[in-house]
Amino acid sequence: MTVLTAEQKQKWKEDGYLAIPDFFSSEETNEMITRARQLLNEFDIEGHPLTTFKTAEDGEHVGDTYFLESGDKVRYFLETSALTPATASDPAKLRVPPAQAVNKIGHALAVLDPVFRMYTLESDKVRDLARDLGEQQSPRVLQSMIICKQPKIGGSVPTHNDSTFLYSNPPSAIGAWIALEDCTPSNGCLSFLPGSHKTARISSRFVRAAGGGTTFVPVPGVEPNEESWEDMPGWKQAPCKAGTLVLIHGSVMHRSPPNPSEKSRLIYTFHMIEGAEGYTYDEKNWLQPTEAMPFASLL
Repeated sequence: MTVLTAEQKQKWKEDGYLAIPDFFSSEETNEMITRARQLLNEFDIEGHPLTTFKTAEDGEHVGDTYFLESGDKVRYFLETSALTPATASDPAKLRVPPAQAVNKIGHALAVLDPVFRMYTLESDKVRDLARDLGEQQSPRVLQSMIICKQPKIGGSVPTHNDSTFLYSNPPSAIGAWIALEDCTPSNGCLSFLPGSHKTARISSRFVRAAGGGTTFVPVPGVEPNEESWEDMPGWKQAPCKAGTLVLIHGSVMHRSPPNPSEKSRLIYTFHMIEGAEGYTYDEKNWLQPTEAMPFASLL
């Protein structure tokens, strides 16, 4: 089934991202956000390791066992600012109620949660979109998650591209980012550097470190870009209404600011990599399939 117009396909090729308004109806979007809020309200801090989701801004990255073994589970990761600083005599504590402390929930929602499975692996619309886009012969779904951008404490996401974090050889990642609430400049909407996917080289990758945790390592034979993407002109904000699906090329540079507003910015996202012969996703990557749960085929 044809999903995209010729103009949309051209914009995707030129910009490296594409917003598709009303991809999901208000009823479908409401079902997803209702489930997302239910999961947040079910979060039990008792026994949680207080794993926060750290970004590249401070040079530190999440990498404990709770994170590294989340590829076949549904786990909760906290906002750093939702916790008090830990001291030798006083462990970290939540500053806010548990449901308001969560940065994201992942990473196997598309497989394990019945609602998000229905709108990912079991969605004819999603399958038709993947076929119509024509970028992948055998897309495999991985890293499905809810990202929260909580009011007042939702942190920024620095400039990055997705293939660095979900590396295949050759790079093949595509993100499907679904707004469950209106995403605005006030509550942390995405920004993109249009066309950057044409010149960005995937020269490093996010991997499991030999001694535990995670780190970045160079991709052999690929020279890093000399440009400072952060300061380049041409960045465009991408505000969108609830129900919008945004396709994100694995090499396009994007980011989002913190959320200082009173309104949350809940989204659901999953990624696809090429599973066809000639593409390799290896054991160095931080996110690993398991024998019981290999990366699910979309088509």
